[in-house]
Amino acid sequence: MLNQIISFSIRNKLIIGLFIVALIGYGAYETMRLPIDAVPDITDNQVQIITAAPSFGATDIERLVTFPIEQANSNIDGIQEIRSFSRFGLSVVTIVFDDNTDIFLARQQVAERLQRIQSEIPTSIGTPEMGPITTGLGEIYQYVIRAKEGYEHRYSPMELRTIQDWMVRRQLLGVDGVAEVSSFGGQLKQYEVSINPLKLQSLGITVDNVFQALEQNNQNTGGAYIEKGPTVLFIRSEGLIGSEQFWWSTQAI
Repeated sequence: MLNQIISFSIRNKLIIGLFIVALIGYGAYETMRLPIDAVPDITDNQVQIITAAPSFGATDIERLVTFPIEQANSNIDGIQEIRSFSRFGLSVVTIVFDDNTDIFLARQQVAERLQRIQSEIPTSIGTPEMGPITTGLGEIYQYVIRAKEGYEHRYSPMELRTIQDWMVRRQLLGVDGVAEVSSFGGQLKQYEVSINPLKLQSLGITVDNVFQALEQNNQNTGGAYIEKGPTVLFIRSEGLIGSEQFWWSTQAI
């Protein structure tokens, strides 16, 4: 067989030469299309389900969140294994699929299972959410937001974190190919209510009353506008969110 190939190559030099040129051209074309990564992503084809549940212990997280999610997703076609861990305030379930499973189809099936078990998970414990279509090796860039020299005193770490979450991050998420922008550092803006048990007891107020008052106080209602001929109507509303007073007005013609 080998002697026949050699004999054919010697008798047909032009054909062999053209074949080699075509092979070199095809190889050069494929080389230009070859994706290049500094750290190639060799992780499994996987879907992560993350549930944040502040103030709940690992035992409650495992019983109320992690176990129902694992049971609901255990019979999806193409699953290789299911990994999970439950710790204080956090549940992470990783579902690994084989390489032939389309990641978008897998995420769709997982989303359908999560819809089914919504009634089994208490509403107060948190909502399971799927992680982005990427892994730890998909990180391509890190940046830092800081004030320009001479303006450091004008921006606190809390204000810089707010700029990152509400301005920079939203712009980057609109870039084609960006799956997730993770923020860390700075000081996250929060409203905290500190309760004095003795003061509540003296006033005859329970902790449930405090929670109900906070929930009712933080409701948002749109003012909209009313059209009535040429009349100009101003609508003014005042409310209290946390410890900050605000007002807004709308104008209609």
